[in-house]
Parts: sequence; structure tokens; C-alpha cells
Amino acid sequence: MDSPVVVAVNLAGTDVGAGLGRAHTLAVAHVVGGQVTRWSEHEVGWDVLHDQGPPGTHHARIVRFVRDHEVAVVVTGHIGPPMHHTLDKLGCAVVVGATGDARAAAAAATDAPPSTPPAAHRSCTG
Repeated sequence: MDSPVVVAVNLAGTDVGAGLGRAHTLAVAHVVGGQVTRWSEHEVGWDVLHDQGPPGTHHARIVRFVRDHEVAVVVTGHIGPPMHHTLDKLGCAVVVGATGDARAAAAAATDAPPSTPPAAHRSCTG
């Protein structure tokens, strides 16, 4: 049997949510062969926490979630270039522009081409 691919999906009800950094709830799906085999929902509260704490705090929250759940693919409607860059550095594929049913988006994410970070954020130039 294939190993599951862990996919995090920004949720808005049962659909894919818009902006990852302001997500209220994320789903963590285990996908094997294009099928969701496990699904759990986590209230992250990033919508409230987005502007709280010193600079870097918010990205650290997201990085911690990704690491804690061993996420390989992130699915969202939108993501800012700095966060896209951060997830790219972590080795996560990022699928941006997703809409509709969140479970279907998670199942399809393992076959979707990951989006590319904007050129200005592909590498640190100092």
C-alpha cells in the first residue's frame, strides 16, 4: 500500500477557504491513490492571531502546524508571497487558487502541479 500524502486544506465550512494566513480552521487529510483516507479538522484561529505578536510570530505558528502534522501539500485559495516562500523552503508543495469542496481539493492536490513562488521570493538575496 502507498504511503499517505498529508495535505493541509484551508477551510471555509466544507469548501476551500480564501487566505491561508487568516484561516480559522484547517483540515489535515491523508490521501492515498487520490482518495482521502483520514480527515481531521483543527481550529487554528489564524484569523484572530494574524496581527498579534512581534514580527515573524504568525509565520512561526504556521510553520509549527505544518511540521507538527508532517504536511507535504498545502491547499488554499490564496497565499502571500512571503508565506509561499516559507512553505517552499520547508519542502511543501503549495496549491493556490483552489475552490469548491475541500475534500475533493485535498484528494486532487497530490496530482496538481504545485504553484511556483513569485520570482522575487524564490531565494533570499539579502
